[in-house]
Amino acid sequence: MKSILVPYDFSEEAEYAFELAQELATKAACKLKLIHIIEIPTSQNFNTMGEVSMGENFIDKIYMVDVVNKRKEQFKKLEETHSGKAYKFSTNLSFGNPYAGISGEITEIGASLVIMGSKGSSGLEEILIGSNTEKVVRHSACPVITVKGPVSSTSIKKIVFASDFSENSKKVIKKLKTLQDLLGAEIRLVKINTPNSFEKSIDSMEKISAFIQSNNLENVGIDVFNADSEEEGINEFADFIEADLIAMSTHGRTGFLHLLGGSIAEDVVNSSKKPVWTMKFKK
Repeated sequence: MKSILVPYDFSEEAEYAFELAQELATKAACKLKLIHIIEIPTSQNFNTMGEVSMGENFIDKIYMVDVVNKRKEQFKKLEETHSGKAYKFSTNLSFGNPYAGISGEITEIGASLVIMGSKGSSGLEEILIGSNTEKVVRHSACPVITVKGPVSSTSIKKIVFASDFSENSKKVIKKLKTLQDLLGAEIRLVKINTPNSFEKSIDSMEKISAFIQSNNLENVGIDVFNADSEEEGINEFADFIEADLIAMSTHGRTGFLHLLGGSIAEDVVNSSKKPVWTMKFKK
């Protein structure tokens, strides 16, 4: 793990994400970067230095200047506070579309992990507007962890990886193993059986066992869990075994893998009270 990116909107949820990121960055001795994106109305013009071109809507522009100056000062203080830490800390204040800004930053720094704060089904604050979070979860080139409350890295000792354990799943397990090794956690591999996607337990167990062998996994458990739907099954199983983190894989626009069809990514991210790790596999 070389770098962690945190989209930061100064909300309580973003602070939870930042705190977890600090712990992981310390463990990995990697880079940690905060990005704050100010989404400005099209009627307002900012130059590359973030300065406002005055004209119409003068009062609105004065307000935006105040916001920009406040954010710059807050980031300056954060940089001073985090100077000399075990990780290299930096910030970026930019303007425009939140999703585009986050995606661009992921590519720019070659992020290994994105950690985002979320309010869940009740909606997301400022930069973490629902559609933007969903887009990041679906299309990010690196794993994404969404959190809703305080999460300590030392408390993440049991990870649920829900999958169909196909070839596509192998493309993301390597990244999850990196997090597992960093945390010293156990991974519980689970196949969720539903009325519309049922598989004999013996077949599921054999498939998961083969998956473990082919990926040289250690410190893992095998489970098959029955539920009315994939989303319910994932959340119920995670609660049943008192898991600390839920992990899934996604393939972007076309939805989740066979087990995780439709919009399960957004559903689980929104509905689960636990932190959720997601990653898009590369075709």
